[in-house]
Amino acid sequence: MSQAASIESSATEPAVTEGDLAAPAAQALDRGLEQLLREQNADGHWCAELEGDSILESEYLLLKWILGHESDPRIPQIAAYLRSLQRADGAWVQYPGAAPDISATVKGYFALKLCGDDPDEAHMQRARAVVHEHGGAEHANSFSKFYLAALGQIPYDAVPSIPPEIFFLPRSFYFSMSKVSAWTRTMIAPLSIVTSHRPVRELPAELGIDELYLDETARRSVRPAPEADTFWQRFFVGVDRALKVLDDVGTTPWREAALKRMEAWLLRHTEGSDGLGAIFPPMVYLLIALRVRGYGDDHPKVVEAWRQLDELMLEDPESGAIRIQPCLSPVWDSGIAAYTIAEAGHDAHSEPGRRAAAWLVAKECRTAGDWIDNARRDVEPSGWFFEYHNPFYPDVDDTAMVTMALKRIGGEEALAAERRGIDWILALQNPDGGWAAFDRTRNRPLLEEVPFADHNAIQDPSCADITGRVLESLGRHGYGTDHPAVSAGMRFLRATQSPEGAWFGRWGVNYVYGTWQALGGLALVGADMTADWIRRAGAWLKAVQKSDGAFGESADSYIDPDLKGHGPATANQTAWGTMALMFVYGAEDAAVRRGINWLVRTQTPEGLWKEPWFTGTGFPRVFYLRYHLYPLYFPVMCLARWRNATG
Repeated sequence: MSQAASIESSATEPAVTEGDLAAPAAQALDRGLEQLLREQNADGHWCAELEGDSILESEYLLLKWILGHESDPRIPQIAAYLRSLQRADGAWVQYPGAAPDISATVKGYFALKLCGDDPDEAHMQRARAVVHEHGGAEHANSFSKFYLAALGQIPYDAVPSIPPEIFFLPRSFYFSMSKVSAWTRTMIAPLSIVTSHRPVRELPAELGIDELYLDETARRSVRPAPEADTFWQRFFVGVDRALKVLDDVGTTPWREAALKRMEAWLLRHTEGSDGLGAIFPPMVYLLIALRVRGYGDDHPKVVEAWRQLDELMLEDPESGAIRIQPCLSPVWDSGIAAYTIAEAGHDAHSEPGRRAAAWLVAKECRTAGDWIDNARRDVEPSGWFFEYHNPFYPDVDDTAMVTMALKRIGGEEALAAERRGIDWILALQNPDGGWAAFDRTRNRPLLEEVPFADHNAIQDPSCADITGRVLESLGRHGYGTDHPAVSAGMRFLRATQSPEGAWFGRWGVNYVYGTWQALGGLALVGADMTADWIRRAGAWLKAVQKSDGAFGESADSYIDPDLKGHGPATANQTAWGTMALMFVYGAEDAAVRRGINWLVRTQTPEGLWKEPWFTGTGFPRVFYLRYHLYPLYFPVMCLARWRNATG
């Protein structure tokens, strides 16, 4: 069953009557705020678990075999968790309720087979059937194929070429390192080294996965996706074949120089960071790249890379199973939590507010990272990153969130830092008026056609949700519709609104998230919230709100836009939708009160909201996230705003 199939909320508590809402809402706010403050660490920050899907465990296990570390005593614990994620139908999926994911299922099957699971066992037979039903392992995505090639299951001719010579392409070229997204940059840099050296760990035939393939020709070559076979895809596949011919005859005269430059780039980008890019995929690829460049297991860079990767592990105290996070989210969690407690009344005069602000101020990024290649050069380095340490990649979304929190909390150091952050954000506004995550950039749709772009995020163009949050932050800092940056951002939002009135959510699921962010930004900069285009957004929200007041949207809406706004009710999406309605209609609107009512009656006695769904987005259609604090700080934020608005 798809996630979208479950539409109605499961709330069973009796409804609160109209006249009774204020007192129960105040009590729910107090309970939620108390729980949120309990989650705060002694040094002032928050960091909850960040949950991804099964590819984290399967790719880690495959990495261990690639590098010959299969004797690691933690492998059975990781494999146990990977088994627990397999669905009854045999598939591994991207989020609860999703359709089978062939790449995840191929990697899950392969990893468990390497760990000793008999292919004749029932769970392995079911996984194999899923792969066959979806066309065979030859249809796994390109990033999965790097693992399969390194373990000898396919030739490197079936893996997209990433020539390290791209490092020498000038920034003026349509394709260059500065034109692709920050996360793609950190992935293709180590993979260009891997595809140049073509390492293979030979496995015994009985550990291979021949049984997962249906078409041997397709298994051994790069081909356009059948469902999206365009001229440009065929063109880039032709370029890929030409690059492979070039490799066969001895590469280019610049290959070794390019490899050395790429190696130096990798090493530099690990300095002061929680790993390359501080996210799981490049942290894995880095270890393979270092091995093929001659770094032994005892080299300090290798030892540190393993330590950083292992920091992402969490062990279940009861079962002993080990799960792996895609990264850590302390700045993101702390920025939102600090903003939430500020909404609830905590400022620089309160101990929680003071500690939160001090921790966030200490995390300001005061060195120039990759963003300097595209931003205005006259801006002072600032910004905040997502993780504990990631100085090359501060991002606009975190910075907007943190600057709002620091502005609300106050204090001399906090106000100085948030002022620098606002200047930095303004320097990264895109020519189309919007903001992207990591860089000042333009939309270059042809980049999406290259063979290794099937992670659906090779670039980082402007998006409505980040633009909305930036406008909200600018509004909190006194910027209005007469400011050029604000008016350009508003034009971008108007141009990207869907016909129904909603906005696409790039970093959260999905149209409920994007619409909340856009409306919040518009309201805070002083837009006319009675304008037809804004009221159309409000009408859309009311149309998708459930009869009990909840909101819920499945990540299925990234695949089928007809599902926008539909899915199982969640606490954080209800908070987003209710806050969005407040921006348009005010706190006393009946739809707003129904949303508040739902949050009040679905809260647990401990002050929490139960939520198993994935409502964060990594790569649309490819990778999703479950932020474990989302169903706490967003409902608390919503309740606090409603209380403040109603007195």
